[in-house]
This record gives sequence, structure tokens and C-alpha cells, in this order.
Amino acid sequence: MCSYKKYRQLALGMALALLQGFAHATSFVDVLDQPAKASALAVSSPLLGVARAGERLVAVGQRGHILYSDDGGKDWQQAAVPVSADLNAVSFPSAAQGWAVGNDGVVLHSSDAGETWTRQLDGRQIGALLVEHYGALARAEPANEQWATLAADGQRLTEEGADKPLLDVWFANEKTGYVVGAFNLILRTDDGGHHWTPFQDRTDNPQGLHLNAIASTGDALYIVGEQGLLLKWDDPGQRFVALDSPYQGSFFGAVGRPGEVLVYGLRGHVFRSLDGGSSWTPLKTGLQVSISTATVDAKGRYLLFSQAGQMLVHVDGARLTLVPQQNLSPSAGAIKAPDGSLVLVGSRGARVLNVK
Repeated sequence: MCSYKKYRQLALGMALALLQGFAHATSFVDVLDQPAKASALAVSSPLLGVARAGERLVAVGQRGHILYSDDGGKDWQQAAVPVSADLNAVSFPSAAQGWAVGNDGVVLHSSDAGETWTRQLDGRQIGALLVEHYGALARAEPANEQWATLAADGQRLTEEGADKPLLDVWFANEKTGYVVGAFNLILRTDDGGHHWTPFQDRTDNPQGLHLNAIASTGDALYIVGEQGLLLKWDDPGQRFVALDSPYQGSFFGAVGRPGEVLVYGLRGHVFRSLDGGSSWTPLKTGLQVSISTATVDAKGRYLLFSQAGQMLVHVDGARLTLVPQQNLSPSAGAIKAPDGSLVLVGSRGARVLNVK
């Protein structure tokens, strides 16, 4: 049987624990409302995407970090960002105008080449956006069950909260662009992000698979996703149509030029098409680790990088060459710098790679 003193100590301990829990709960700030913290270590923190803004490089990563470099990736400055959500991708269709996307459905915009950013959209708004858009279509066409289903999906997103990530962003120009993400989440803007239109009904993805990346080859626009999902923009039909896929594992990206596209993904799988995605040829990599990013270097070669940091070079045909490197580092993004060198971003931040 407890003494009064022990009982009082126990009660006091429980009260203190409750007060600490309450203080912790009241001090919680949503990452969508917490600006990214300035940090001298941001350049060596995980970065997930990189883009060219004219002669400037802009990289995005965890905790809302956005960095920019004016000397080809040697030195970086941290941008002012209004959120601390993890950021997954960035796109600059011009030297000044850019967009970044990330977790919690966040869409950020910069009009000064990446130095400062404002929030255009987040996951707390996306569900309501779907409900409004597809609800109006359902009322106009009550016999069309698709509209009611998509409106219900929007309601579910609203109830679940802002937890659905946007995984990639691509803009054709300063007005028209797309953001894509988990569970077939896709939105389009035609006014620079002031308004967004849900595009689920214009995407051949009935299973609601994740849309991992969107990329242009100059004459075609592709989306790649999980379980072998490959989509291509059909301008006459104004929709993304499904392509026959050569692989049933996830694809993580696409890279190409007019008349040619490479898609890459799980377990070292890379495929090449010269006919707009009608047929695909496998490119042997000799790797079992996933290919995570790719770019085109100053010589016009495709450079592909694995999640373990290995680099593959594709010049022509069905041959991929593994280039030995020292100090392998996982890569999440790659881009050609203005001076022709290569800048990689990944789990250890940003680094410059001189490719021969």
C-alpha cells in the first residue's frame, strides 16, 4: 500500500507529464506554416532536385531548403522559403520564373530566379479544389458516374489532410505547367499557378498509381510512375494516354531529345524508344540498384545515375557504359552547369563532377 508521500510524488509526476505533453501539443507548428530555417549546413543536407534558372542553378531538398548558385555549383546561397516541408522537385521555364513542389501537396513560386519564394498551393486546399471542380461537372452531368467518383476522391483528400506528396513539376513556359504526385494526383495551370485545374479525368491511370515524374523530350511530354506506368500527352485528345510498358516495375524518370526518349527505374532497368513510345528497347546497365536520375551533358550524351551513385553513359545504340568513380554518393538530381561541368544533388548535398 502506497504512503501519502509516495502517492503525492506519483500524482505530481503525472501532472508534470501532462503539462509537458500539453506544452508540446500547443507548441506544434505545421511545416506548411513554419518557414525553412537558415542553416550553414543546408548545402550538405539532403537535396532532391536541381534545375537551371538561366545561368543560375537552383536546388531543393528536405525541410524546405532551397539553394542557389551563380558559379556552377561551387558556392551556394540559401533562399527565403515560407514552408519547411520536404521539397522534391523544381522547374524553371525561364531565368526568373520557377516552381518547386514537395510533401504535403505544397507548390511554391519564385519570380526572382529562386532567391525568394511564395506559396501558391498546398495539400489543405487540393482536396477542396477537386471537390469544387468535379462536383460542378457532376451537377452538370449527373449521369456521368466518373465525376461523382472524382468528387468523392477530393472529399477523401480533404478528410485525410495535407499528407499527399507532389513528386515532380514541369512548366512549358511561364504560364502553362503541371504538378504530379501520389495516387494519380495531377494538376495543370495556364496562368502561372494562380489557378489550378485537376487533371485526373484526363490521365489514363484507372488504378490511381503514383505519378513519379514528368519530363519533356522537346517534341513530346511523358509521365512515368509505379508498376510500369507510362503516359504521353496527346494534344488532339487533350489528355495523357497510356503507352504499352516494357516493364512492370516502377519508373523514376525520363530523359530525351526530339525523336528519342529513355525511361529508367527499379533494379537498373532502362528502356529506349525512337518512335514516341510505341516500342521500347532495353539498355543493359549491369546494375541491380535503381536508376534515380539522368541528364544530358555538354557533349550531348545521356548520363544516368543510380541510387548508389554509379554513373552510366549512353552515347548511341543499346550500349550503356559504367564509368568508375571514387567516393560514390547517392544521387537524386543531376544537371549540366553553365560551364559544362555536371552538378549532382543527393543525400549528401550538392557536388560538382567534372565529366570527360
